[in-house]
Amino acid sequence: MLLGGLLSFVSSLAGLAMPLLAKTVVDAFGAQRPLTGPVLGLTAAVLVGAAIGAVGRYVLERMGEGIVFSARQRLVDRMLRLRVSEVDRLKPGDLLSRVTSDTTLLRAVFTEGIVESVGAVFILVGAIVMMALMDGLLLLITLAVLVLVGSLLGLVMPRIRNASTQAQVAVGEMGAVLDRVLQAFRTVKASGAEDREIDTVGDSAREARDRGVAVAWWTSIAGISAWVAAQLAFVAVLGVGGARVASGALEVSSLIAFLLYLFYLVAPIGQLVQGFTQIQNGLAAVKRIREVEELPAEEPGGGIHEVGTAPAGVSFEDVVFSYGDDRPIVHDGVSFEVPAGGLTALVGPSGAGKSTVFTLLERFYEQQAGTVRVDGRDIRQWPLAELRACLGYVEQDAPVLDGSLRENLVFAAPNVGEDDIRRVLALTRLEDLVARLPEGMETKVGHRGVMLSGGERQRVAIARVLLRRPRLLLLDEATSQLDAVNEMRLREVIAEVARETTVLVIAHRLSTVTGADRIVVMEAGRVRAVGTHGELLADDDLYRELAATQFLLST
Repeated sequence: MLLGGLLSFVSSLAGLAMPLLAKTVVDAFGAQRPLTGPVLGLTAAVLVGAAIGAVGRYVLERMGEGIVFSARQRLVDRMLRLRVSEVDRLKPGDLLSRVTSDTTLLRAVFTEGIVESVGAVFILVGAIVMMALMDGLLLLITLAVLVLVGSLLGLVMPRIRNASTQAQVAVGEMGAVLDRVLQAFRTVKASGAEDREIDTVGDSAREARDRGVAVAWWTSIAGISAWVAAQLAFVAVLGVGGARVASGALEVSSLIAFLLYLFYLVAPIGQLVQGFTQIQNGLAAVKRIREVEELPAEEPGGGIHEVGTAPAGVSFEDVVFSYGDDRPIVHDGVSFEVPAGGLTALVGPSGAGKSTVFTLLERFYEQQAGTVRVDGRDIRQWPLAELRACLGYVEQDAPVLDGSLRENLVFAAPNVGEDDIRRVLALTRLEDLVARLPEGMETKVGHRGVMLSGGERQRVAIARVLLRRPRLLLLDEATSQLDAVNEMRLREVIAEVARETTVLVIAHRLSTVTGADRIVVMEAGRVRAVGTHGELLADDDLYRELAATQFLLST
């Protein structure tokens, strides 16, 4: 920034010399002296000033790109470390807008805003000094016009900033609406809702346009004010200066040089107006970026951690939790224990709070009361990265990332060996899929794994977690998208894994957990009963009802 500013300043000095050199050309012409020297000097000043200005501009533009890059890196770093609870209440499209659109405005702030404004001030001051040396009265006339217009700009600039903030918010909202449509693209198609969604996105785009028009309105007022100032100053100086030339108080060459300096003021005044406008836009962008940076973040220390391989036990003691002060209670005194090793299942009707158990174990949210322990240790006393390193979590929708099958498999364990990959592929019955894909494990699976079936995505997610060798495996509806054959195979996989580690599985299909070592029945945010399949059939009405609806009473 300093180098670019210095080069721009030197270029400005070359520009300041041009009116004086033009005066020497006029004086030489009037005195009938040779014009070669003055013309060559004027030409050299033009060329040297242009060359230095071009290099300075390149330096500033390069610096601007560096600022955008570092801002994006910092913002992405912050976003990925935000608490899950914060991200859940934000809109992904708006977050993307802050990383892409808002950070781009920072480039203009430093190149066209701060640095060029500083350079324009130097030019302005230099020109005013040179004009003062030529004629003080004409300078006072010029300054009076500039002060008047400067006062007007002082009123306009805050409005530009407010309008720019609203425009960027509108662009972020439009991105959020479009993201909503793209995330449910097939649902939109299947529902025949294209026209409605086009109208919805169009309304958001129209709002963004209207906000942008408001910015353009105030920016045009600022720009035209600078132009009017220059024209008024020119008329006043020409009238008063012409009278002074007629009276002999001022030389014609001095008036010409003064008028050239006056015209020379147009560029820096325009740069100042544009610079202040860009600064207002940038301040609006900085405000939106700061909003993300000020959100609560998780403790640092992510990455891959060695946490041993011994199975870990879990205990919940009088846990109370809700997803917000204005939301209903999800856990109301939940208490149960999961011994280290073996298979434990969580069952119950929808909304009982089963998935929230996993949410709390991963510390995506913090409970309001009670204690959650892993391996006998309060999870709030675990370093977050170490806690998550010992857990393996397969979500209900089994997300698969864009990229190759191999990249998805080793996502949680990038340094795993080929032997381990082949072992897990066999364990999760993915060998046939790899053999069928045109490029094997290097085949791209598409956005969200669209090239795979639902069952294949689920098995890939399970394989990804198994490669991490977790001490506690969390499976949320792991068989929900599997056919009967693959479900039976996965039950065998889960049973085999449960011999080596602790497996905690959420299941609506009781057929997958009838052989569990223990089953925890939840209802309305409480633990209703704990036992084996046979014990619960005999002792718990809700479990018996669930089993009856799935024809498992005789199992």
